[in-house]
Amino acid sequence: MAELGGSNSGLSIEIPGRPDSPIVISWAAVTDTGRRRAANEDSFLAQSPLFVVADGMGGHSAGDLASAAVVHRLAELATTDFLAPRAIERALEDATDDISLIAVDSPLGVGTTVTGAALTLQDDNAYFAVFNIGDSRVYAFEGNELSQVTVDHSVVQELVETGALSRAEAENHPDSNVITRAVGFNATPAADFWLVPVVRGLRLLVCSDGLTKEVNHDRIRLHLAAGLSSVETANALADAALAAGGRDNITAIVVDVVDAPEQLDLEDTSPRRAR
Repeated sequence: MAELGGSNSGLSIEIPGRPDSPIVISWAAVTDTGRRRAANEDSFLAQSPLFVVADGMGGHSAGDLASAAVVHRLAELATTDFLAPRAIERALEDATDDISLIAVDSPLGVGTTVTGAALTLQDDNAYFAVFNIGDSRVYAFEGNELSQVTVDHSVVQELVETGALSRAEAENHPDSNVITRAVGFNATPAADFWLVPVVRGLRLLVCSDGLTKEVNHDRIRLHLAAGLSSVETANALADAALAAGGRDNITAIVVDVVDAPEQLDLEDTSPRRAR
C-alpha cells in the first residue's frame, strides 16, 4: 500500500484570471486494514489537486503493489493547481504498464480499482473532475443531501440498471465484489469522468468499498452532515466501518470546500447520479 499526502486544514488556491477570488479547501485521509484482512491493499493520494483511493486485487503483495503503482503515477501530476482529465488518463495508462510488470508471475493477473477527484478548470471556473474505474466511490454532500457521483463498474450495478435488482439487494448480493473494469490485467484503462462545480460548502467523500459495504448511504450522510472537521469526519467514518465488522480494508478521504467564488455563467454540468 501507499499513503501519499495526508491532511490539510486550509489551502488557498488562486484561479487564473481571478486573483481576488481564490478557492479554499481542506481535507483529511484515513486508512485501516480492518478486522479480518492480514494486509492493507488500499492506497491513497491526498495532495491537492488530486484526491484518490485505489483498492488492489491479486493477493496481498500484488494487490498492494498495484494500488501503489496507480497513486504513485498520479502523484507525479501533483505539481500544479489544476489538472486536465487527459493527464489523469495518461497516468493511468502508465500505471497499467507498471502493473503488467508486477503481474508477470501471477497466473490470475493483478489489478486495482481507482476513484478520485482532481481540481480542473473549465471556462475560468473551478470544478472537481471526478473519475472512476471499479467499485470504489466518490460521494458529494451539498445542501444536506448526499449523492453518489460515481457509478460502480460491477456485475450487480449492471443488474440494478436493468431493473433485475434493487439498490438494497445489490449491496448484499453474493457477487457484489465482482467488478467489470479495473486498472491492470493487461487492459487499457477506461475511466468515467464527471464535472462537479467547486462551490462553498461542498463536501466530497472518496472511499474504497471497505467503507461502503459496512456503512450504508443514510449513515454516511449523517456523518457528513454532523458538521465536524474533515479529520474528525474521516476518522468517524472509518470507526463506523470497523464497528460494523471491518471485513475489508477501509480508506476514506474527506474534502471540504471552505470557500469559493461564484461560478461564471455556470452551465448544467450535473453529474450522472448512480441509480
